[in-house]
Amino acid sequence: MSKINLVVVQKIVLAFIISLVANIALAQTAGEITLVKTFGGAKFEMDTLTLSPRQVLEILRETPLAYEEFKIAKKNYNIAGVMGFSGALLVGVPLISAIGGGDPEWGLAAGGAALILGSIPLNKAFQKHTNNALDVYNKKFSSRINTKFYLTGTGFRLRFRF
Repeated sequence: MSKINLVVVQKIVLAFIISLVANIALAQTAGEITLVKTFGGAKFEMDTLTLSPRQVLEILRETPLAYEEFKIAKKNYNIAGVMGFSGALLVGVPLISAIGGGDPEWGLAAGGAALILGSIPLNKAFQKHTNNALDVYNKKFSSRINTKFYLTGTGFRLRFRF
């Protein structure tokens, strides 16, 4: 075999191996759901999709332990959302009244602040239960095959561990 043909074959084999490793790496994360914390709360992503908590609950229905854990998380999320929104309204009304020159009811602001502070532990519980549920669900996507691809000065090395 000529030297040019040998180089071409080596490049084709290298490209094949790199694509194989990339496909294995992508297959390990396909279908996993991740929690992304945002300023206003949290959002869920699966592959390139953004999911609502209701959609995540439907997806987790196939894994009973994750489903039950996420139901608790969603309940905490809903209660914290209502408490936070109500608290913000109760704080906002006296502030708007004070800005407008009226006589504000500072008791409403204190009650609103208490509601906002009360929603913080519920948000923490939501995050804890959500992480537990997603860990249980995402376990089935983790591969037992560990692949490592090394580039050396004279070539490359591919290692599979089962």
